[in-house]
Amino acid sequence: MNRLKEKYLKEVVPSLQKKHNYKTVMAVPKLEKIVINMGVGDATTNSKFLEGAVSDLTKISGQKPVITKAKKSIAGFKVRAGQPIGCKVTLRGENMYNFLDKLISISLPQVRDFRGVSPKAFDGRGNYTMGIKEQLIFSEIDYDEIVKVRGMDIVFVTTAKTNEEAFDLLDGLGIPFKK
Repeated sequence: MNRLKEKYLKEVVPSLQKKHNYKTVMAVPKLEKIVINMGVGDATTNSKFLEGAVSDLTKISGQKPVITKAKKSIAGFKVRAGQPIGCKVTLRGENMYNFLDKLISISLPQVRDFRGVSPKAFDGRGNYTMGIKEQLIFSEIDYDEIVKVRGMDIVFVTTAKTNEEAFDLLDGLGIPFKK
């Protein structure tokens, strides 16, 4: 069993149950999935950029990403509806905990001037979104092989009802929030 999942079951669940007065263990919020999204706006001019993003995301997550397509045409951005403009991957279960463990212990400490992630990026329904400026913080990415330095969004989807519950859950799992 993964180290973080064990920590969740042995430490986080009892502390959340005590703090928020949950009657059963099943009422305690849990991490449902992690979605990693990479927007590739320049894929409209050169399809090599999208291929590079897909290969980077595959290395980072260990799973094959889905290519996302534009919903609407936007003339100002030279985008037509149905045109591929990004990729995303959804992690659940063991893969999700492995990625989170890697993100917290290896990747985030490599960010320059890192003082913690913003505690203000909750959506009101218990989900948290974090932006990363470059994919180079992940140890799987080789600097010489990347097509272009590109950022990504990481969304933590929880079963928590409020931001406070989600914050306590993610804080308990070890996400380094700014104090």
